[in-house]
Amino acid sequence: MLRIKRVPTVVSNYQKDEVEEGGGSGGCGRNCMRDCCLPGAKLPLYAFQKCDVKIEASDKKETPFAFLESLLLGEWEDRVERGLFRYDVTACETKVIPGDYGFIAQLNEGRHLKKRPTEFRVDKVLQPFDGSKFNFTKVGQEEILFQFESSKDGEVKFYPNAPIDVESSPSVVAINVSPIEYGHVLLIPRILECLPQRIDHESLLLALYMASEAANPYFRLGYNSLGAFATINHLHFQAYYLAVPFPIEKAPVKKITDFSGGVVISEILKYPVRGFVFEGGYSLEDLSNAVSDSCMCLQDNNIPYNVLISDCGTRVFLLPQCYAEKQALGEVSSELLDTQVNPAVWEISGHMVLKRKQDYEGASEDNAWRLLAEVSLPEERFQDVVGIIFEALSCAVIENKSVHDEDERDLEDVDALAEVSLSEAVVVAA
Repeated sequence: MLRIKRVPTVVSNYQKDEVEEGGGSGGCGRNCMRDCCLPGAKLPLYAFQKCDVKIEASDKKETPFAFLESLLLGEWEDRVERGLFRYDVTACETKVIPGDYGFIAQLNEGRHLKKRPTEFRVDKVLQPFDGSKFNFTKVGQEEILFQFESSKDGEVKFYPNAPIDVESSPSVVAINVSPIEYGHVLLIPRILECLPQRIDHESLLLALYMASEAANPYFRLGYNSLGAFATINHLHFQAYYLAVPFPIEKAPVKKITDFSGGVVISEILKYPVRGFVFEGGYSLEDLSNAVSDSCMCLQDNNIPYNVLISDCGTRVFLLPQCYAEKQALGEVSSELLDTQVNPAVWEISGHMVLKRKQDYEGASEDNAWRLLAEVSLPEERFQDVVGIIFEALSCAVIENKSVHDEDERDLEDVDALAEVSLSEAVVVAA
């Protein structure tokens, strides 16, 4: 059994005062999301348009009040004015590190202060939900910005004061009180079901819809599995705005296969962390199915991973990793450990959240690369993961021997993945 002492990020104002007493019942006085405070409770509701086919942004119908981005940022700014955040993230120093990839460094000294250390098991990606520990039903309703659900009549709508339907367990968007960037929020699918941190088809599709509805390429969603620096075992995604490209988004890729529904699956090249890119699809559901099936495969095989959703939900990065495992086994250098950087989805994507001024002042592309190289699975182990995923997906590899660009492809079917090496795949510029 592998355990490490980890200082969890405080994502709610009630988390830092949490006393693990087994989850007593009765009124708590917090105006929380549990039975004691839910009767009669209301929250804003954004109802998005759920479509069977992919539609262009110009075809979407606008809400009668505001787009999702306006709603999210307006509510987020309201919580700033109400003093619900632990620090002013806009005051954190940020810079783009010189180099080919443009890694982003942020000095965020407030994010790791005054936290309660906990013992965290890192060798099990799937762990049962434990209601006695902090979870998102214990946040105050003032930290929740709005409910996020599909529209019942296919129209995009906004209800400023909608009842909370306990029976249907709404998905909600809440602030992260320890933000990394402007507009940092949490998407919590079916919050009242108390789902553990594991991706399923429905939750991943919800996250893609949120990215699509935001309609801003600088708004990304991220996911950390247990063992890959998720510190709260209650299903959630994170999201925020950052108006520069992430380094991983600029990395070239090598096409592996076409998946059903028009989804293209590629391998990331010339980047310190090995991983996959999923893009395309005739609908968001096609893309979601390919990604979530792969995530569930990793979960079932106890492989920690991170997910980045970018390009308004049309491109998804899947990144298996092993840093926490190395850390627990004592295989990470003291120099890297001293930085206290937990390489979760944002760091892996190239947004380095640094906690010490000396690390920020000395930030370089070489230092970022050295840290992330420790996160990546070694080549042989990564190829094992490729085999596991594609065996589960029952994909056929498509080889293209003469591709000049992504718009003109002459594809040729070949044998099943088990009979074809990845060296036969085609290189495609990102």
